[in-house]
Amino acid sequence: MDWDVMNRLHEKGYIGNPKSKAKSVPLTEEGARISEALFKKHFGLSS
Repeated sequence: MDWDVMNRLHEKGYIGNPKSKAKSVPLTEEGARISEALFKKHFGLSS
């Protein structure tokens, strides 16, 4: 993992604190909302 990227995502409030022994990081509500919007923008079906 690129810890600098993880720290920047945490500082922006998109993910929970990555400084733990857990192998996963929870998304914040804002992070989930933004990731869903980006997924739809880049991978969504066009009408």
